Formats: sequence, C-alpha cells, structure tokens
Amino acid sequence: MMKTKITILICAFIISLSAFSQNACKAYYPFEKGTKFEITNYNKKGKKEGAVKYEVTNVDGNVATIKTEIFDAKGKEITTTSYQITCEGNYISIDFKSLMNPDMFKQYKDMDMDITGTNIELPNDLQVGQSLKDANMNMAINMGGMKMNMKIDMLNRTVDKKESITTPAGTFNCFALSYDSEMKMGMKMKFKIKEWIAEGVGMVRNESYNKNGKLMGYSELTSFKK
Repeated sequence: MMKTKITILICAFIISLSAFSQNACKAYYPFEKGTKFEITNYNKKGKKEGAVKYEVTNVDGNVATIKTEIFDAKGKEITTTSYQITCEGNYISIDFKSLMNPDMFKQYKDMDMDITGTNIELPNDLQVGQSLKDANMNMAINMGGMKMNMKIDMLNRTVDKKESITTPAGTFNCFALSYDSEMKMGMKMKFKIKEWIAEGVGMVRNESYNKNGKLMGYSELTSFKK
C-alpha cells in the first residue's frame, strides 16, 4: 500500500512539473490565458490510471496561475487545486510546494508542515547535450509528537536528443530529457525519468523506470487547446 501511494505521488509530481511558461518564456511551455490541456496516466501495461486537466486561468506580468483538476481512472474528480509558475529571465521557475500531490496536503492539512527546497528551472534555450540544474524538496510533518520527513531529489538532469513523438493530441517535435529521481520517506526509492517536451506545448510524454530499468508507468498528452 505504501509503495502504491509513493508511486502515485511520484506520478503526480512529474505531471505537475510538466506544465507552463509565459510570453517572455514561451519557448517550450504555453503561457497564455485560456490554454487547456489534459495529461493521462497509464500503468506499465497501458491501462488508464487517471488524468489531470490543466488550465491557465490568469497571467499577471511574469506569473501564471494554473488550475488543475485530478480525476481517477473512471473519470471521477478527486480534487482540484491551483498554483503559480514564474518566468525569470530566460527560464521558468516552478515552486516545489506547488508540485506536491494535493491529496498529501489534504491528508496532513491539520498538521504542522515545514517545506523547503530548490525550485525546478527549465531554460528556453534547450540544446542537445545540455545539463540542467538539480532540484530538491524537503517536507517535515509534525504528527502529534511524531515527525515524518520526506525528501525528493531530481539529479543529473540532461537534454539527450531531439525526436518526434505521437500521442492522441497529435505529433510533436520534442526535446528528450532525462533525470534521476530519489524519494526518501521512511525508505529510499530511486527512479529514472524520461520526458519529452515540445515548443509551445509543454510535456508530451514521460516515462518512469525503476532502479532495474523496468517501466513502471507513463503519462502522455491526450488533448491540447488554446
């Protein structure tokens, strides 16, 4: 059960990561009010496990507000939330606190939480062979005298190649990125993430692999509308 919850958390984390940009930072992510798109999650056998609908609801200067609606495999809405993405010069800065699974916040909403970390940065001028900055998040939860700590590290982020990817939303020319993800929450889990992003669109597909290189699940863009 714990392993399943952690896997779901990782998937939500990756999906949330794959969202947005702004007029001055629009190279690889949409940053236009009214843009809507959907990313669907699948297990390793291709069975649908859920979906997330995104909408850019507001753009104020260099900050975009994004609304997300999370659905289960049967299309039932689980929860909604919103967060912000900031354009900083030639890159996007994504707040780690905004990337947490909303169910995690709901579960511990009445408890004291201390969240720190380093934002994820994604530059506009991606090039094959480029190395990107690491990112991390630490969350300490006070559970009535007991403390639980969770840490997520994104390491060895690289831009690997260019290639074309086809999903139900269309065919896109993408940059293929990869990184190592480590999660510590009582136990340590390691993952390898592969992700494809397209200019003006954002994430088109991502794949999660365990430490042995076996596919755990994937997500892909299933609709996109400006």
